[in-house]
Amino acid sequence: MKGKNIPEHGYTEESIKSLDWKEHIRTRPGMYIGKLGDGSSRDDGIYVMLKEVIDNCIDEYVMGYGKTIEINIAGGRAEVRDYGRGIPLGKVIECVSKINTGGKYDSKAFQKSVGLNGVGTKAVNALSDFFRVASFREGRMKAAEFCKGKITENEKEKSSGEKNGTMIAFVPDDSVFHNFRFNSDHVQSMLMYYVYLNKGLTINYNGQKFYSENGLKDLLEHNLSDELLYPVIHLKGDDIEIAFTHTTGYGEDYYSFVNGQHTTQGGTHQASFREAIVKTIREFYKKEFDANDIRTSIIAAISVRVQEPIFESQTKTKLGSLTREPNGVQIRTWLNDFVKTELDNYLHKHPDIAKSLEQKILQSEKERKEIAGIKKLANERARKANLHNKKLRDCRAHFNTKHIQRLDSSIFITEGDSASGSITKARDVNTQAVFSLKGKPLNCFGMTKKVVYENEEFNLLQNALNIEEGMEELRYNKIVIATDADVDGMHIRLLLMTFFLQFFPELVKSGHVFILQTPLFRVRNKKETIYCYSEPERAGAVQKLGPKPEITRFKGLGEISPDEFSNFIGKDMHLEPVTLGQEETIHNLLEYYMGKNSEERQKFIIERLKVEKNVVEESVN
Repeated sequence: MKGKNIPEHGYTEESIKSLDWKEHIRTRPGMYIGKLGDGSSRDDGIYVMLKEVIDNCIDEYVMGYGKTIEINIAGGRAEVRDYGRGIPLGKVIECVSKINTGGKYDSKAFQKSVGLNGVGTKAVNALSDFFRVASFREGRMKAAEFCKGKITENEKEKSSGEKNGTMIAFVPDDSVFHNFRFNSDHVQSMLMYYVYLNKGLTINYNGQKFYSENGLKDLLEHNLSDELLYPVIHLKGDDIEIAFTHTTGYGEDYYSFVNGQHTTQGGTHQASFREAIVKTIREFYKKEFDANDIRTSIIAAISVRVQEPIFESQTKTKLGSLTREPNGVQIRTWLNDFVKTELDNYLHKHPDIAKSLEQKILQSEKERKEIAGIKKLANERARKANLHNKKLRDCRAHFNTKHIQRLDSSIFITEGDSASGSITKARDVNTQAVFSLKGKPLNCFGMTKKVVYENEEFNLLQNALNIEEGMEELRYNKIVIATDADVDGMHIRLLLMTFFLQFFPELVKSGHVFILQTPLFRVRNKKETIYCYSEPERAGAVQKLGPKPEITRFKGLGEISPDEFSNFIGKDMHLEPVTLGQEETIHNLLEYYMGKNSEERQKFIIERLKVEKNVVEESVN
């Protein structure tokens, strides 16, 4: 029905538009690689692109071709070379530039593969400034180059002395992935998962070798950040492998995989394991233990291989509920039966481990009952505080879907009214929330989880993040610690990191915690303003702007006006991801920074003070 005052828009044949494959990918990149990002988060698009290329190499390895993959990343350029069969030379261009083209549609050639939709390398091609593919096959080679999906060089087929295989090199498009950079820690983490899941595979990355002898057992031992309560339980069967143990920490920590794909959001296989382990343990001990007492402080890895898995998105981070295992049985039933048989047998054969496991469950039960009395009151206080909006200024994304919540939203944790006010006024209210601290948080090192409910600040922060029941309900993809770049600011960072690592280590392990980097200097003249994040940048700005520019050093976030702050928390926001090394446990790490005073820590702080003092003096001079 057409109203009187409604303008008439022409809706004709010309209104219907058809995009070719590369235009569609570039117009809707999120459909193909999830969120974009700049490389600071592990799930940013450039890592999805790298993974799509590597997945093809892994599929070759699984089929029995090529035991080595060479990966080199320098600057923004990534190059991946496998030694599989190589793309059939007559189809090289089509395989990277024609949607729904690929060998994986032939189920006899590729069984239990991840990339079954023929989209992966096409998306990489379309979203790259530079893309090169070369195939080496039986003494011949064929290569082609592209820019944003458009072919720029079609090399003639020629003879070659190279071993069989495929080489793909690409440079992500900076207009899509603004100021991106590959974080080597994120890349190495991805590559470690590949070798854990593919015994016998060697990956060489920038001269470093990745190889695993014991699969998921190696994965857990490599990722441990707390002390074990008993040795890793490692169970293997046809198309299924499980490893788990309990530690002295808190929370639940899972690494789940389908056909070698790291399903970071879990799915049916992970949920089935969580259910199966509770059921099996209850039956073994003949006690109705609380499920949370059984799973608290567990660290587990689950890998399954199925034909034609059903994922909930193109990025394959969550396995769908309709997936079935190779014999057609629902994956939930299959995994439950496997755990019930194999874990029950294992515990009967290892009574010492069975005893340690029971003691762990009883200890968790005791601690849970100790905090039960204060938990209800604490949650009621948090609810009232949120109603009055005293601590949390939320973002609008949480009135939308969970997908938007996790991928697009961030929360800034600030200290002080001035800093909190500046960020609140400058933020994007659709995707950025702010949580204000009263002052320095409590040093909770060595305390039990009871303190999370007894301490108002921690309880409110836990509620704001929605992490009381674990990672699955986390409301923000990025938790950004925004404190001053001085000694007090560093101390607040350490106190917050102690809270996260002590009680919610999976937040850090999963790459959700960041430090906001704000500029130390503003250098300007009448024509131009340059913000500098380091002393070398300040020196460069002074040289660029000429004699005697105005130099301002920002000593605190509260000194930066909201108008200026909007420049630092937008699309070009500088975030430093918080990562854990593998050399020490979380306990040892926190003991060093937050335990009783030690000469080593005092020396660390003094050195940092010297750096701070020198920067201040140089900026004044």
